Amino acid sequence: MKQNTVVTLAAMKVRGEKISQLTCYDYTTACLMDQAGVNMVLVGDSLGMTMQGYADTLPVTLEEMILYGRSVARGCRQAFVVVDMPFMSYQVSPQQALANAGRIMQETGADAVKLEGGRGIQEQIRAITGAGIPVCAHIGMTPQSYHAFGGFKVQGKGEDGAAALLADALAVQAAGAFAVVLECVPPKLAALVTRKLDIITIGIGAGAGCDGQVLVWQDMLGLNGDKVPKFVRCFAPVGQTMTQAFRAYDREVKAGAFPAVGETYAQSDCGDDVLARLEQNNAAFPAAVI
Repeated sequence: MKQNTVVTLAAMKVRGEKISQLTCYDYTTACLMDQAGVNMVLVGDSLGMTMQGYADTLPVTLEEMILYGRSVARGCRQAFVVVDMPFMSYQVSPQQALANAGRIMQETGADAVKLEGGRGIQEQIRAITGAGIPVCAHIGMTPQSYHAFGGFKVQGKGEDGAAALLADALAVQAAGAFAVVLECVPPKLAALVTRKLDIITIGIGAGAGCDGQVLVWQDMLGLNGDKVPKFVRCFAPVGQTMTQAFRAYDREVKAGAFPAVGETYAQSDCGDDVLARLEQNNAAFPAAVI
């Protein structure tokens, strides 16, 4: 049994312990996050932007989420793995949502799935949780619906907006979700939602009052330069370090300084006399090699 489960994560909320989560899209990075003690790992459909270069998440397919998801799940021995359900993989009907959630769980080895939306997807959440699959909901600024919002904008503004967001939060809890992501939500409202809910809240651009926090890992390591949202903190300038390393490699290769003798298998080489004969006599090579 993993160290982080729906039960242990819920207990962390009760004890007032904060929960850490990061996005992840590959095995190697998953291993590092797992070793670091990160509680939850999200295979987000944000991979459409971070890994594939799209302008938004809408082109990402279910098959792609499964491919990335199983790579991440293999690297997480302790971290709780959540895989996003991509655009139009659950919106059609509860039956469609259940079938695709089942595929994700069966084919990736993930611990839960995540859906965007509030009251409008209650029946989908009920269908999935009814089959024993943990669901993390996602309300506020939901990237799959950014066209309807007129862009990536803060949600829950004003009394009506705040009431609607709280209603969505209560709806996904009632439908059976074990957690909900609050994205781009005013901090006092996010703290209120967290107090009102029994389930876990994970904030991204929603202030410190949530039960946990999630960031895109490329953002928090400075891989995207200055093109990051206001709520991102760079915890290490890894992007700058990587660029410097790439430049050094390029320079050393072009100068003939890499590889050096100590970086080759020189001891396994033939003697100079053998190499000289091979160079002068093409017949020494097997016909298939020539």
